[in-house]
Amino acid sequence: MMVKKMIKTIRVMLLPNNKQETKLFQYARTARFAYNWALAKEQENYKNGGKFISDGDLRKEFTQLKKTEKYAWLNDISNNVTKQAIKDACHAYKRFFNGIAGFPKFKSRKHSSPSFYQDNIKIQFTDTHVKVEGFVVSKKKNKQKRNYIRLAEQGRIPTGCKYNNPRIKHDGINWWITVGVEYEDSVSCPSKEGIGIDLGIKNFVVCSDRKKYKNINQTSKVKKLEKRKRRLQRSISRRYEKNKEGGNYCKTSNIVKSEKELLRLNHRLTNIRQNYLHQVTSEIIKREPSFICMEDLNVSGMMKNKHLSKAIQQVGFYEFRKQMEYKSVWNHIAVIIADRFFPSSKLCSCCGRIKKDLKLSERIYQCECGNVMDRDDQAALNLKRYGEHVLFGQSVT
Repeated sequence: MMVKKMIKTIRVMLLPNNKQETKLFQYARTARFAYNWALAKEQENYKNGGKFISDGDLRKEFTQLKKTEKYAWLNDISNNVTKQAIKDACHAYKRFFNGIAGFPKFKSRKHSSPSFYQDNIKIQFTDTHVKVEGFVVSKKKNKQKRNYIRLAEQGRIPTGCKYNNPRIKHDGINWWITVGVEYEDSVSCPSKEGIGIDLGIKNFVVCSDRKKYKNINQTSKVKKLEKRKRRLQRSISRRYEKNKEGGNYCKTSNIVKSEKELLRLNHRLTNIRQNYLHQVTSEIIKREPSFICMEDLNVSGMMKNKHLSKAIQQVGFYEFRKQMEYKSVWNHIAVIIADRFFPSSKLCSCCGRIKKDLKLSERIYQCECGNVMDRDDQAALNLKRYGEHVLFGQSVT
């Protein structure tokens, strides 16, 4: 019997020393140059009435470019970095003409995140380090050590297996490596009772088995960080106004320090929210339900409400749904998305009557049949029954 394989992506922070970090930025700048060069060639060719240039032809032309004296510095960088950057530019150009994506933009030194590709065959992992190709050509042991960058998490990435699409990226503060790893597919199929999930702002997740997960943004820790962030933003704005010279703003060293502090604060808040999302989704999956039913929320429409838009943005409904879907695939759990117009909150779970005039401010649902219930609990219960109806043909009411 052939064992199925699945690819899981692992992201780990790197801890490079000063020399390694200089080399990482050099690699990223070269990848950006190759991407922009390839994109410019494609645009120039299209304006002259030519057809699409394949990435193979562009790579051959780029090899000749490296032989010139002006671009001899490209020979100090691994060939796989520039090769993949040219492939990425051609792929982006194809996606535009196929109507899948917008027209590709040139990568900016100021606004684009530094990143580059590593060859999936030549890259090597140990429990503590990753070997980056081409940092040092010398075969001396003391020089070869510079090729090995320390990982922030030991044993996180398995060794001696096939790797897929390794990418190294800088987020403004730290360097990260992202790599796909092949795992054996799970053969067990969960058979426990299904779960209906209602998403909200007061309680982030309400499950049909009465299990509730709080909104992390309403905790004192996140509120303090948000308050600190607001004060820092106002402080930076005042400094810009104070150092304004005519129509231009002068960026002083103190402003640069404050902006770096603000960036670290934003990263910390993002990491807290992302970590909480992973904890909630993983805990629900570990309960091994036979199916999970969620609403198809109109998040873009909800964001138009100026009173709730910030709270909805911080909660991360879309990211929650994305995590639930891919983690459910890993564990063979059926995910059912209820119709956007299914009245999960307005439908009485006892008699099936729909209360059309239910307001958002009414947190307790009261029906003529005597049913008195929290509206979120009722919505989760109705979503569970919706999932049972889809899978097994049972009635929703």
